[in-house]
Amino acid sequence: MASSILFLVTVLLALVASGVIASLDPSPLQDFCVADKDSPVRVNGLACKDVKDVNVDDFFLAANLDKPMDTTLNKVKSNVTLINAMKLPGLNTLGISMARIDYAPRGQNPPNTHPRATEILTVLEGSLYVGFITSNPDNKFFSKMLNKGDVFVFPQGLIHFQFNPSYAKPAVAIAALSSQNPGAITIANAVFGSKPPIADDVLAKAFQADKKVVDWLQAQFWEDNHN
Repeated sequence: MASSILFLVTVLLALVASGVIASLDPSPLQDFCVADKDSPVRVNGLACKDVKDVNVDDFFLAANLDKPMDTTLNKVKSNVTLINAMKLPGLNTLGISMARIDYAPRGQNPPNTHPRATEILTVLEGSLYVGFITSNPDNKFFSKMLNKGDVFVFPQGLIHFQFNPSYAKPAVAIAALSSQNPGAITIANAVFGSKPPIADDVLAKAFQADKKVVDWLQAQFWEDNHN
C-alpha cells in the first residue's frame, strides 16, 4: 500500500514538473503582483511593480460598468467592455478578469473563443439566446434561452456566442473569465479578416464555397466589438 502511494505521488510530481498538470494562469507566489506596464521586462504576464510603490488605486478602476455602452459602432450591434490586467494592474497574476456586454435589439456577440479562459455569464437585463459547440469529432451544439438573473458557462477554448432575440429591448450581461488575459478570437473576423488574407483557394475548399463568395467575405470590413 505504501509503495503504491509513493508511486502515485512520484507520478503526480513528475506531471506537475513537466507542466502536464497546471492551472491556466500560474498561481501567485505572493499576496499580489501589481502590473508595471512601463517595465521593459518581458514575462508570461506583466512584471511586478515595486511593493513600496503600490497603492490602493492599483486595485481600483472607475469602469462605469453601471452605464450603457454604445452598441452602434459595429454591425453586430454589441459592445464588450473588458476589464483585464492591462486596465486594472492589480489583477496581474490573479487569474481573473471580467466584462460587461451590451446588446442592442437583435444584437449579438458573434461566435468566438477564449484560448486561455472559461467564461461564466450572468444576464442582468433582457434575454439572451446562447450556445457553444464541442470539439471534433462530435461538434455537439448546446444552447439555451437565458432570462434576467440566469447564469451560463462556456468551457475554455470552445466556440460560443450570445444573441439578443428581442426586436425592441436591449440586453446586458456580465461575464467573468478565468484568466487575467483571456484573449478573444472572433471566428469570422479571424478567418475572413486576417492580415494578410488567407488564400481564397484554402477557404473555398474548407467552407465548400465558391471562391467568389470567399472573396466577397474577405472584402467586408470585419469590425471588433471589444473595447
